[in-house]
Amino acid sequence: MAENKKIWLASPHMSDEGYEMQYVQEAFDTNWVAPLGPNVNEFEKELAAKVGSKHAAAMTSGTGAIHLALKAAGVGEGDIVFCPTLTFSATANPIIYQNATPVFIDSDYETWNMDPKALEAAFEKYGDKVKAVLVVHLYGLSADMDKVMEICNKYDVTVIEDAAESLGAYYKGRHTGTFGEFGVFSFNGNKIITTSGGGMLVSDDEEKIKKVRFWSTQSRDAARHYQHSELGFNYRMSNVVAGIGRGQLKVLDQRVAEKKYIFEFYMRELGQLEGVKFMPINEWNEPNYWLSVMTLKGKVRPLDVMEALEAENIESRPVWKPMHLQPFFAEYDYVGGDVSEMLFENGVCLPSDTKMTDEDLERICSIIKGLWSK
Repeated sequence: MAENKKIWLASPHMSDEGYEMQYVQEAFDTNWVAPLGPNVNEFEKELAAKVGSKHAAAMTSGTGAIHLALKAAGVGEGDIVFCPTLTFSATANPIIYQNATPVFIDSDYETWNMDPKALEAAFEKYGDKVKAVLVVHLYGLSADMDKVMEICNKYDVTVIEDAAESLGAYYKGRHTGTFGEFGVFSFNGNKIITTSGGGMLVSDDEEKIKKVRFWSTQSRDAARHYQHSELGFNYRMSNVVAGIGRGQLKVLDQRVAEKKYIFEFYMRELGQLEGVKFMPINEWNEPNYWLSVMTLKGKVRPLDVMEALEAENIESRPVWKPMHLQPFFAEYDYVGGDVSEMLFENGVCLPSDTKMTDEDLERICSIIKGLWSK
C-alpha cells in the first residue's frame, strides 16, 4: 500500500538531467573503464574549484583519504592524534592503520563538534606528543574552526578536516574542508552527493597531493619494470565512478537546498513538541543539512521514535555512538565531559532523503506527533 512505501534515511539521488550517465557513457565509449582517466582528472579539478582548494586526489573512499592524509602529515608509531569522540569509526580507524594512538575529544552543545576547551585541555596533557588533529564536521554542521585552528597553530600540529558529511557546508563563508592542511570528502551512497563509493583528499600543498596520488597507486616508481621503493596502497578512484561524481557535483547546490527544506519542515512541524530540540544552526555556520537530527528530553525517547517509524517502513537512526564507548577503542584516553554521551543517548537522525515528497514528510511528522498524544 502507498502509505507503507519505504522511506530511507538518505539514499542516492541521481540528477534528473542525467549528467552522471553522460560522463559514464563517455567513459565506456572511449574505453576508459579502468582506473584513472579523464573523468578522474576533471573530477579532481572540479571538486577542488568548487570548495576553493588548489589540489585534490580522488580516492576509493573517504577512509582511504584520511589514511593517506595522516601518512602525508608524518603520523606514525608513537604519535598521538586527537580525534572527536562523536563521529563514525571511519574517522578513527586510520589512526590505528598508522600505528598511532588516538585520544578522543568531547563535543560541545554549541556545535556538536570538537569542544575547543577540551581540545586545549588535551594539548596541556599531551603537549609535543601530538602529531595531528582530526576535526569532524558532523551531520553537515561546521566545527568552530577559528578556535580550533588558533589552538592547533599554537601547538604547531597538522589539522585534517573530516568533511565527509559536510560537502557544501560553510564556516564564515568558506567551505568546510579548506581550513586545515588537508580536507577529506566522502561520496558514499548515503552522502549528499555520491559516486556509489569514493572519496577526495584536498589540500593547497601540491607536493603532498602528488605524493598521495603516488602512494594510492601502489607506489609504482617511474621505471620500465614494476619497481616499488615505498609501501603502496590501492586507493585510487576509477574513471567510471569519477564520471558519476562529476555529474553529481552539478546538483550539489540543489541537494543542499533540498536538505535545508527538509530540516526546516521538521523544525516547523516538530520543534514545538515538549522536550524537542534540533541540531544547532549558528550564525557563522551554513550547514549542508545532510541529516536532520533532533534531541529528546522527556517521556518520548529516541527509541520510541525509531520504532514507531520502523513499524511504518521508515528508516531513522541513532546519533553516532561515541568512539570512547566503543569496545575496540575503550583502551584509549578520552578528554572532556559527557556532552557526546548525552547527544548519543538523546538524539535521533530523522529521514533526510532528498527524494521525499511533502506527503512523505507529513506522514513522518504525523507518526512522531502521535507519540506525544499517547
